[in-house]
Amino acid sequence: MPNFQAATQLKTTLNYLKQRFVGKDEIIDLFGIGLVARENVFLLGPPGTAKSAMVRELAALLHGQTFEYLLTRFTEPNELFGPFDIRKLREGELITNTEGMLPEADLIFLDELLNANSAILNSLLMVLNERIFRRGRETRKLPALMIVGASNHLPEDEALNALFDRFLIRVRCDNVAPDQLSAVLDAGWALESQGSVATPEIAASTIKSLQMQLSDIDLNGIHREYLELIHKLRNAGVQVSDRRAVKIQRLVAASALLCERDHALVSDLWVARYIWDTEEQREVIAEIVNSVFAKEESSEVQHPRARNSSAPNADDLYREVENIAQQWDNAQLNAAEKAVLKDKLRYLSGRCAWITESTQREFVQTAVDQLWTKMM
Repeated sequence: MPNFQAATQLKTTLNYLKQRFVGKDEIIDLFGIGLVARENVFLLGPPGTAKSAMVRELAALLHGQTFEYLLTRFTEPNELFGPFDIRKLREGELITNTEGMLPEADLIFLDELLNANSAILNSLLMVLNERIFRRGRETRKLPALMIVGASNHLPEDEALNALFDRFLIRVRCDNVAPDQLSAVLDAGWALESQGSVATPEIAASTIKSLQMQLSDIDLNGIHREYLELIHKLRNAGVQVSDRRAVKIQRLVAASALLCERDHALVSDLWVARYIWDTEEQREVIAEIVNSVFAKEESSEVQHPRARNSSAPNADDLYREVENIAQQWDNAQLNAAEKAVLKDKLRYLSGRCAWITESTQREFVQTAVDQLWTKMM
């Protein structure tokens, strides 16, 4: 029987993190899934969107050791794994001095991951997939609870596809919506000046205990629906290998465990929304996944992310476009206020691309285009 006290402790930590990083609930929930399932998370988004700050804050709450590095095409293995120990080298042994480096970290953040070069690629693949560091005759298991990678683009070189494939969870990390900016500024300033404010604590050993409890989650009740989901994804052209299909089950079990259940519900399949390989797949996969558990009745024991799809609501977007149009007609607007309205419309235009139903998407996009024409 799983120890739900540990799950409650992790949720308290994640909720605190959400208060610190406004508009990042989706990413933080997936951090929780990644930690419990011991799977890697890939963040796609531009610089300045709090990617590294979230990882650092999470590591501080875990009281674990963090390793963070910005990869370039010229990054050498020593920069990640540490140099050879000179004292041992004099004795004829090739032993790496890993103090403070990646092999000793509980939480690892690799920024600009897809800049990895061939010199470190093979070592990283083993680290990501097997949690093993191997160098010459030296082999050791890594304590890493989760590895987070980030980039502002998807892999363009086939050689990097294997590296990208090691990140089962993929999620966008963008700037927040304009109406949340004020809250972001307040939370950011609080983060800068928090001083000795009491924070929830959770030990790395507690996360490891949760990881060990995954095998106690009963997945039999969703076996048929999970098979249906995998078949639908493959028929839609989404590459779900047998290895990935097995690993996704860990994400499903993690969702159940964080809901303090010893069995999975069909709605726990929400985690499969985040296995996309290209941005074009996001909408397709979300629609397929949501259709599989659409008939399941809402329940208090569901993970809150199950019913909270990232796909925008067409009606809400259209009302926001109309509201901007009405404000634009105000003759009293100054140049600064007009610039703010243009920024809001630009954000809405980007959201239109993710409206699931094509007719609704075209209707809202037409309204956006017409307003752009009027503004320009």
